[in-house]
Amino acid sequence: MSKNIYATYLKRPCDLTVSILGFLVFSPLFILLIIILSIDFKGSPFFLQERPGKDETIFKIIKFKTMKDPNKNESELKNQANRITKLGTFIRKTSLDEIPQLLNVIKGDMSLVGPRPLVVLYLPYYNKTEKKRHLVRPGVTGLAQVKGRNSLAWEERFLLDVEYVENVSLALDMKILYWTVLKILAKSDVVINQDEHMDTFDVYRKKQWKTYKAS
Repeated sequence: MSKNIYATYLKRPCDLTVSILGFLVFSPLFILLIIILSIDFKGSPFFLQERPGKDETIFKIIKFKTMKDPNKNESELKNQANRITKLGTFIRKTSLDEIPQLLNVIKGDMSLVGPRPLVVLYLPYYNKTEKKRHLVRPGVTGLAQVKGRNSLAWEERFLLDVEYVENVSLALDMKILYWTVLKILAKSDVVINQDEHMDTFDVYRKKQWKTYKAS
């Protein structure tokens, strides 16, 4: 990724300013959702999970809870469809579950725009090119999200992530934020449970490796 003035000096101050203003604007809704979800789940309204950030540094992403906790012997990535609540489905469709990530942006773990932070489990499965997605802070939204979101194949998503990393600019960030708002309002490309439509990335990549070895 070639360095530029925006990426090096201006992107972080812009993130901080916009995310603080955004958090203030959404604070009434934020508080309301905390109350409703606390009652619905009879506990914490937040979902916290470790994710790889810039340079694969691990941080805890914050989202509003949309599904029941897995059983003790159940992986977090399995049977998600059965654990998503009716309220959780609505919150995902409207992308309200992403609001707490403004706190991640304020803290410096994330950016408003960048490759989405995926689970730590996927780290060993990226190829050299795909690893470039970790050269920048992960984003609340990104180029892959406005170009198809979870409807994209893994390779398509990662190519868009790398394209963003190699072309970071204020103009591109503004376009992505604008397209994100349009996507949210239109509720387009929303996949409530990705596992119903495609393999998780680790399973997908293992199948690829197995095919290569067999050929």
